[in-house]
Amino acid sequence: MFQFIANIFGYLLEWLYNGIGQNYGIALILFTIILRIILLPLTIKQQKSMKKTTELQGKMQEIQFKYKNNPELMNKEIMDLYKRENLSPFSGCISSIVQILIILSVFYLVSRPLTYMKKIDPGIIENYRNEISAENDGKISNYYEIEIIQKKAAQDENIKVNMDFLGLDLSKVPSQNMTDIKVYIIPILYVISSIFSIKMTTGKTNKKEQNGSSQPDMTQQMNKSMSYMMPIMAVSIAFVAPLGLALYWLISNILMILERIVINKYVDSKEEKTLCLK
Repeated sequence: MFQFIANIFGYLLEWLYNGIGQNYGIALILFTIILRIILLPLTIKQQKSMKKTTELQGKMQEIQFKYKNNPELMNKEIMDLYKRENLSPFSGCISSIVQILIILSVFYLVSRPLTYMKKIDPGIIENYRNEISAENDGKISNYYEIEIIQKKAAQDENIKVNMDFLGLDLSKVPSQNMTDIKVYIIPILYVISSIFSIKMTTGKTNKKEQNGSSQPDMTQQMNKSMSYMMPIMAVSIAFVAPLGLALYWLISNILMILERIVINKYVDSKEEKTLCLK
């Protein structure tokens, strides 16, 4: 599944790469923007669902308190509440599954650019892999396709990929280049953007709690935990993956923050107009 999606993404990334003068970094940024635009309807739906779920917390907690000794009836009442509000309790799960599919597919794409972006014949890749393995006494990187680009592109123009972006080599893996300070720039920027994103989410939730006088339920607590765990997981993976993946995550995170600001303003504005009409 991931390989199939990575292969489709590869066509788009290759088209962008060739179209903007063969700059891998700019192509990745444009690729991320296009992907976020495609996912925008799902993002809007998710934001509306999250907002509505937060607003229903008070009613849900009333049901939980009222039927705390009757779990079966409590679950029935909660499901009836979801139906009345035209809200699916699994809407967030669909979005999370899509995000995981995309993250892993992009990981395949940036770690194996010769296969998924350049569409190089597997036999040619294997020959270069064996050559490098022989030169390194049988040792070869887990990202052998990137190592092939680094060591063999000078003799084969077909496998060349320009991964220089603003002085950063997007083919480098932080865990393999720990003495190079430059490899930490993109992951650090990603951490900063993640902290900002977390503050936006938790700040809005805390405001709702203060206005609502009720304690956060398990769903809210899980969302908070995930908002902290996802960036930590992403940074951990970015540390052992090529910088191209970290760049994708950074740009995607910035776009998600902007989307959240715009969508929240749009939803709030629409609700105010509805209340005024009433």
